[in-house]
Amino acid sequence: MEREKPRSRKKKRLGVKFWAAVCGGIAVAAAATVIVLYIQTGKQYRTVFFPNTTINGIDASKKTVDEVKQLIASGIDGYTLTIKERGGAEEVISGDEIGLESVFDGSLERLLEEQEPNDWFRHRKATQTFEIDTMIQFSDEKLTGVVDALNCFDETQVVKPQDAVMSEYVSGQGYRVIPAVEGSELDREKVMAGIAEAVNGLQRELSLEELDAYVKPGVPSDDAELLARVQALNKFVNVRVTYTFGDSREVLSGDTIKDWIGIGDDGNAYVSSGAVTEYVKSLASKYDTYNKAKTLNTSYGKTVRITGGSYGWRIDQSAEADELAAIIRSGESQTREPVYKQKAVSHGANDYGSTYVEINLTAQHLFYYKDGSLVVESDFVSGNEAKGWATPAGVYPLTYKQKDAVLKGEDYKTPVDYWMPFNGGIGLHDATWRSSFGGTLYKKGGSHGCVNLPHSVAQKIFENISAGTPVLCYHLEGTESKTTSTPAGKPKQPTTAAPETTAPTTPAATTPAATTASPETTAPSEAPAPKPTESQTAAPTKAPETEASTAAASPESGEKGPGVPTGSSGNKEIGPGVS
Repeated sequence: MEREKPRSRKKKRLGVKFWAAVCGGIAVAAAATVIVLYIQTGKQYRTVFFPNTTINGIDASKKTVDEVKQLIASGIDGYTLTIKERGGAEEVISGDEIGLESVFDGSLERLLEEQEPNDWFRHRKATQTFEIDTMIQFSDEKLTGVVDALNCFDETQVVKPQDAVMSEYVSGQGYRVIPAVEGSELDREKVMAGIAEAVNGLQRELSLEELDAYVKPGVPSDDAELLARVQALNKFVNVRVTYTFGDSREVLSGDTIKDWIGIGDDGNAYVSSGAVTEYVKSLASKYDTYNKAKTLNTSYGKTVRITGGSYGWRIDQSAEADELAAIIRSGESQTREPVYKQKAVSHGANDYGSTYVEINLTAQHLFYYKDGSLVVESDFVSGNEAKGWATPAGVYPLTYKQKDAVLKGEDYKTPVDYWMPFNGGIGLHDATWRSSFGGTLYKKGGSHGCVNLPHSVAQKIFENISAGTPVLCYHLEGTESKTTSTPAGKPKQPTTAAPETTAPTTPAATTPAATTASPETTAPSEAPAPKPTESQTAAPTKAPETEASTAAASPESGEKGPGVPTGSSGNKEIGPGVS
């Protein structure tokens, strides 16, 4: 029997529509399942509160109304509130002390009824908090009494807060901030409100620190204004100014500056200008030598005390006060010399140094020393005493020097080759109209106040002197000479060698003696007045403002010189050794 060949079958493919229908059916079924599950889940929230629900501080999440009530009731039973205070102290308030009890008026039920159960998904993470007034209650009067009885309100134990303040000045340290005292004083209203809230929430602990119930100092330790004030004043008192006066030092430090500074009404630090001025004034009083007596070891072996004159150190008090105030405000320490109106050669009692003109008005004899060595000495003729034109004693700086000047007065107009003023219109100059010098000529036949010199002597001094050189004029009893000398004569020799230049160990008193100024007629009208406020250190060589002379005056020409009596030829005086 012949086997029948199997018949080939063609597979029929499923269409797209089929699979779409299947998938759509699954999706619908799934969606329906999700909806059913969502609704079923939401049904439970008809009887319990949503997750993350707090009612009066009690966690009511997924709890029924009765469960919440039981929590409240159990919390009230034996309830205590521990109050944590500053410094580690604790105090306890019990529910019985304040009449704590539960009260339910349907508020919990109404809260639950207002929930939308199908809104549960949104509340899985979102929180909600409710406060109702009728769950628990206590006696306000009892709570007040209990709180008032707490130790933290015992006035005998309470420490008042204290503001942070700036300390007193401490030498070498300046100022600092004294920290504020926090204390233990409480804000009663804050404490009452905090305890009431804690009880309503049945909290077991309450930190008064976290409640921020402590009274704070008015000025904390980190107060910006206070810190700025301390910093500003320390900037001033940390300044150290060292003044140098030759070998002497004056140190100004915070120990003194502290009394000059303060904080103004505008909150800014200031330096008292009056105090600074007084300090500079004290420096001037101590170190100024201007117009103070000087001691000279004379060429005659005797020591004299010379008062009067304008030579010496003189601080410009106004300018230095301004400079010093600015230095203090800058906060920068420094070593400095003060601003001077006038300077001298050296500091100390002997401020004139070793280069000076020594003029003995009694002996009518002068010496010019340069760096301690004698350059020249000579007799001279000074101001006419009989006419009240005596040359004043004192120490003066040479104002300037000038060649070919014309000296003018009421009754004279005399050219000189060498003019060296030192006291207003009084100066050193050549006097070619005189044939003799020294002795007592000055008493009746002297000048109008100037120091008349032989031409060669005036030239010698002129060539070796500079502006600012001290000129020391003095009287010395017992040195008067009755004899005169001629320019050609042998110079008179001092009884001792050149004077020592060191100052005496004990400075002389500084009270100046009154001197007689020469009359205004002695000053040449063209010659400028001296500048006692500013010592010159270099001799100007500019052309004089006075009339230039063409020839020295001579008695033979009939022109008379300053101080020569009318009608005198100037040749009648006879010096030693002249026949």
